[in-house]
Amino acid sequence: MNNVVKKVTERIIGRSSELRQAYLQGIEETQVTAPFRHRLPCSNLAHDLAGADQEEKSGLLDQARPNIAIISGYNDLLSAHQPYGDYPPLLKDAVARAGGNCQFAGGVPAMCDGVTQGEPGMDLSLVSRDVIAMSTVIGLSHNVFDGALLLGICDKILPGLLMGGLQFGHLPMLLVPGGPMKSGLPNKEKARARERFALHEINKGEMLKFECQAYHSPGTCTFYGTANSNQLMAEMLGMHLPGSSFVNTGTAMREQMNRAAAARVTAITAQGSDYMPIGHVISEKSVVNAIVGLMASGGSTNETIHLVAIARAAGIKINWDDFSDLSDVVPLLVRIYPNGSGDINSFQEAGGMAVLIKELLENGFLHEDVQTVAGPGLGRYTKIPEVQNGSLIWEKSAERSNNSAIISTLQTPFAASGGLKVLSGNLGRAIIKVSSLAQGIETRLTAPAMIFHTQAEMGEAFNAGEMDRDMVAVVRFQGPRANGMPELHKLITYLSIIMDRGYTVGLVTDGRLSGASGKVPFAIHLTPEGLNGGMIAKVREGDLITMDAQAGNLHLHVEDGDLAARDYAEVEHLRELRQGTGRQIFAPLRRNLPGAEEGASSIFGSDQENISPAPLS
Repeated sequence: MNNVVKKVTERIIGRSSELRQAYLQGIEETQVTAPFRHRLPCSNLAHDLAGADQEEKSGLLDQARPNIAIISGYNDLLSAHQPYGDYPPLLKDAVARAGGNCQFAGGVPAMCDGVTQGEPGMDLSLVSRDVIAMSTVIGLSHNVFDGALLLGICDKILPGLLMGGLQFGHLPMLLVPGGPMKSGLPNKEKARARERFALHEINKGEMLKFECQAYHSPGTCTFYGTANSNQLMAEMLGMHLPGSSFVNTGTAMREQMNRAAAARVTAITAQGSDYMPIGHVISEKSVVNAIVGLMASGGSTNETIHLVAIARAAGIKINWDDFSDLSDVVPLLVRIYPNGSGDINSFQEAGGMAVLIKELLENGFLHEDVQTVAGPGLGRYTKIPEVQNGSLIWEKSAERSNNSAIISTLQTPFAASGGLKVLSGNLGRAIIKVSSLAQGIETRLTAPAMIFHTQAEMGEAFNAGEMDRDMVAVVRFQGPRANGMPELHKLITYLSIIMDRGYTVGLVTDGRLSGASGKVPFAIHLTPEGLNGGMIAKVREGDLITMDAQAGNLHLHVEDGDLAARDYAEVEHLRELRQGTGRQIFAPLRRNLPGAEEGASSIFGSDQENISPAPLS
């Protein structure tokens, strides 16, 4: 085992010991061997039976058959979630064949960040994760279930499902992916078209044609953003069946994997001999495995928020220093957009998860001794799924990648580190992802601040020609409590064009950017946020700011005394931004959101003082 991986794991275990022990004790106290529904009074159970057909009633009355819940993020607005509309009948049939019952327990909201990018609805995106977690709990709260299948993929949906599912840590659960769409317009061509549109070189109709060639069918978007980072993370956590993450939607293999997931969750309930609850699958070691996988693949920066919240739901405390320290020693082994020219289908064709996990396991970067939904040991995830005689089996071990330009080896990595760094200084703490930057992009820069309070302000400044200069764009009051921490993806096109014109450009914000954020050096997720006493709210136009990824430094060149004497910027503009598109109804949740490093979830509150890491020796 790599020494740093080992030490980071040990400090997470030590930091989490009290909370994790209480969580595991709750699992032990809740577990029962007989089906939960038969502990209910007759009238309560009758309500559960009333909507079932005669065959389902017979199964539910059987005192030995486990009952599996389906919690789904289906809608036909999200391309990634549209395939889930056909899943319940298939999953119910597969559970029945495996000797169980299956009921659709509830749906969760699932919004598309692609539709809401730069629009008012994006302000609800991150907070929707808490709503999804709560909705998952409500679906399972009837207490008639012995296991669950969680149907969700995209940015907030999968994390929310896990955060809610982990409140029922005694139940076995599997995540069931839907798979990516086939490759369309290459991502670099899409990005270039967006730049041309911003420069008024093509019109809206032409731009729409480019976008529709990129996003063209049901299935997950193919770039390596948060949705696909979620899928990799889920497999690293042991919550997917091996090799399940990136099998295309609508294929025979996809159906086989879905049926196998339903059969497997039925086999690992407390009624059988292979009991494996979700609270044991997600452990300190599996969380470290997930971080390592994200670093080795150049995963989305959003996972520095989501995985913190998922871990916290299982009684595990992680923070950004854990990500940064692991990133320092885990080489970058995957190059797909925005880190390279390929996409998630290219990754799958090059060998996918089995090849990546094998490479990391053999070189001591992953914990093999973890529990997974497939059984004990992460080594199971180096096997490739195949259909033989109509059945899905895992017998063939992964070989080396068949495309070294997509998946490399520890001997010839694309970079010596995973490329995610923590920046800290008098402005606070922030994340920078250097793995997405093109070769030759400077990761140390000093430039004067140019201040914006909204994405629209930057767009206006760009169109007016006011941004053609060296600058660090400071986009503030974008944190969890200010406006729900929307993703600021529209900024990248403007800043990319300014960089192409030869200017030095950086970005500092207490808002979010995704794993598809491209070539601009950025310090994001800045905490404390401006609305919560963060120094970003005291920056003035023209102040010099240094961003230094190598030294891990984020510094505002203002004397401490002068900075302390400054007033915070006015926030009256937030009143208008908190109204309309339903944003006003989320005020109670927004008020309770802690900082990005604490997971930005109102469910768990703030305990930052308890998660300071011990230094690595």
